[in-house]
Amino acid sequence: MTQLKKDLQSMVKTLNALAAKIDAISKKMGGAKKAKSAPKKVAKAVKKVVKAKPVKKSAPKKKVAKAVKKVVKAKPVKKSAPKKKAAPITAADTVLKIVSRYKRGIKTAGIKEKTGYNSKKVQNIVFKLRKQRKIKSAVKGVYVKA
Repeated sequence: MTQLKKDLQSMVKTLNALAAKIDAISKKMGGAKKAKSAPKKVAKAVKKVVKAKPVKKSAPKKKVAKAVKKVVKAKPVKKSAPKKKAAPITAADTVLKIVSRYKRGIKTAGIKEKTGYNSKKVQNIVFKLRKQRKIKSAVKGVYVKA
């Protein structure tokens, strides 16, 4: 019976060590919540098995002092603000950047050449930028930053 008790206590220690390792890994991976109930359930099950009465009792035994188990509370996980990702550069941003390089303006053919976009796409982007008042038409077909 004492050997069984020792084996069960060593299993509890091993499970608690594994739970601590899982907590450390989860903190590194993003702070997943700790599963607190699993070690407690195992400890309760071990206590029940340890307290189980032997089938045959020959002589009364002395009471064994119970091992006191320290319960360490986990520190609360600090949530940091999510890191902002830079917005991807859109086609309109690319065209606006090209138009802003030329003080005298640039034609749609020049924009097509610099970006590699087809004429329909360039026309749509220019229309969109004009509506947003980011560019303006200096002469027909020549665009300047507003």
